[in-house]
Amino acid sequence: MRGWWALLIAAVGAIILAIVATTPPGPVSAAASVDAFSAERAMADIRAISQAPRPTGSAENAKARDYLVGRLRSMGLTVATTQSQMDAEGAERLAGWSKSSVMPPLTNIVAVLPGRERSLPAVLLMAHHDSVWGSPGAADDAAGVASALETVRAIAAQGQPPRDLMVLLTDGEELGLEGAKTFFASDPRRGHVGVIVNMETRGGGGRTQMFETGADNGAMMRLFGEHVARPVATSLSVFIYKKLPNSTDYTVAKNQGVPGFNFAFIGRPALYHSPMATPERLDQGAVQDMGRQVLDLTRALLTAPALPDKAPDAVFFDAFGLVFVSYAAPIGWVILAFGIAGYAAAVWGRGSASDVLRGAGALLALIVIAGLALYVVNLVSGAGGKTNYYDRLAAIPRLEAQALLVCLAVFVAMRRWLPSRIGTVAGAAVPLLVVAVFAQATAPTAAYPLAVPLMFGGIAVAVERFAGRMVGVVAIVVAAMLGVGYMLGFGWFLLEAVGPKTPMIAALPLAISAVLLLPLIPAIDRRRATLASGVLMAGAVVIALTVLLDPIAPSVAVYSSDH
Repeated sequence: MRGWWALLIAAVGAIILAIVATTPPGPVSAAASVDAFSAERAMADIRAISQAPRPTGSAENAKARDYLVGRLRSMGLTVATTQSQMDAEGAERLAGWSKSSVMPPLTNIVAVLPGRERSLPAVLLMAHHDSVWGSPGAADDAAGVASALETVRAIAAQGQPPRDLMVLLTDGEELGLEGAKTFFASDPRRGHVGVIVNMETRGGGGRTQMFETGADNGAMMRLFGEHVARPVATSLSVFIYKKLPNSTDYTVAKNQGVPGFNFAFIGRPALYHSPMATPERLDQGAVQDMGRQVLDLTRALLTAPALPDKAPDAVFFDAFGLVFVSYAAPIGWVILAFGIAGYAAAVWGRGSASDVLRGAGALLALIVIAGLALYVVNLVSGAGGKTNYYDRLAAIPRLEAQALLVCLAVFVAMRRWLPSRIGTVAGAAVPLLVVAVFAQATAPTAAYPLAVPLMFGGIAVAVERFAGRMVGVVAIVVAAMLGVGYMLGFGWFLLEAVGPKTPMIAALPLAISAVLLLPLIPAIDRRRATLASGVLMAGAVVIALTVLLDPIAPSVAVYSSDH
């Protein structure tokens, strides 16, 4: 019974931490202090510019642009608009939307809030004012534009900043980063930019994450960690985004070596490029989360005596959106050493080699079987045939539930092969430790999701050996709370990002969670385990069938083939 209570406490604690990590703050009212970010104030701008779709060249785009120019001037900025022609790729995409051969010019908005020392490199806030065809774009990217405006208002309310604050609201981002390409290729003001803060979205809610930086970000991330309250940012996201074909306006500047930070939220994914992406459906907490982080960072950059120089990339992550952790990449070896030493000390003289091998083999089998099951059930949901990208985005919440049930089903079914003997527990950690060592050697900024939880797990089982069962159980429960809580939030983010195509990625958080929970799980009757596993898997299949059989979501982009 003690084991079940310990497991229950660890599981409930982990779930609470995961909820904290993935829940955005509440919006701040317009009555807040003038130097604070208020989502309610920002929503006034979002409603003004996202009443209707505003693709490049449209009357709504011109109307929104006029509004933005007026807003910037009302806050004391000098404002200019620049026009240019889009390239052939952008023209082709716009023609596909509008069915017209008339190609309108691109119009960027460039504004400056003068600083006390005009010669210092400026801080540039960047977002795009156009939307895709058929979407009001309340999130993409009215939320980014409004976050920039409210940030400027809060800074201007405190008087003249030490250095120039520039604002670039680009046109044609949805046509292939057209406005950003023009600005960073030929605008004479580009040389004044010292660092960029870009704001984007892919969806309509959730926590805002700082997911991309410029190269050699060590010093920049130190400043970020010291000044941004309750941030969401990981060096793993930065590492992964480098490998993806995705791009934003910041991509253009980053390729020219301009330092920067890129913010976005990706929750409520059905609203991405959707005709339903209206201000009423936008998560105001996500706007608050974005704007608050951007304001904190922008203030810090404006007041820095000198912008941070390039320094080796840092390892960084937020602990449940509450605490920011950052360290130099070589420290990862120390973290791994603690994990390895902890498991080795716990098993030394108490576990047999056969137990260790059995644990390692069972953990590998768990990963393979879970990955295969996740793949097969995803096929049942329709992933194997012709799919509509936006329809699959709309299904993400159900696909996440589907993946969770599959992972639980496989773990329960595999439990009998992973007894809680210390040798098996340590053995189960071995494959993950090997992968962590490889990751630390080849991609140190991406190794922490393995290294840190395994350090907690190793230390906890070592405490259990040397401090006694009672203290040891407490240590293991705490390690499981922290590690599994992080893995739940981490898994949610992974499935939000790539779940419709590659749900198999959830096998990694499952494996780490299994190692951390294993010392707490009592023996389970085989028949009950089989029944529970079957029920869980059946639930996953039922969810998959609802995704397969449902008509196409009404939220899909109007220009997509199946609308």
